[in-house]
Amino acid sequence: MANVVNANENNFQEEVLDTAKPVLVDFWAPWCGYCTRLAPLLDELAEEMQDQIKVAKVNVDENRSLAQKYGVMSLPTMIVFKDGDQLEKITGYMPKPNIVAKLEKII
Repeated sequence: MANVVNANENNFQEEVLDTAKPVLVDFWAPWCGYCTRLAPLLDELAEEMQDQIKVAKVNVDENRSLAQKYGVMSLPTMIVFKDGDQLEKITGYMPKPNIVAKLEKII
């Protein structure tokens, strides 16, 4: 998890919106089973694609206003941001190859 940033209401602007490369933001909660299954895949992606993307996680229990602002209605939800714009929204668990395919269209 060394390459994954924990984003929150205080640092979201700096860590996500003001970042030059695309940022995959995982909106998750500790009680969400699919979120815990997705976490190791995102850790791998953060390592393997560190030159192309940044991976951030937002705990929705601790950052409800961010989840509300970006329309997170179910978990897990991943949103890809680039230059402060929301480019892609993925709701639900998705296998790693599918996530990579979506990211490759953006980077």
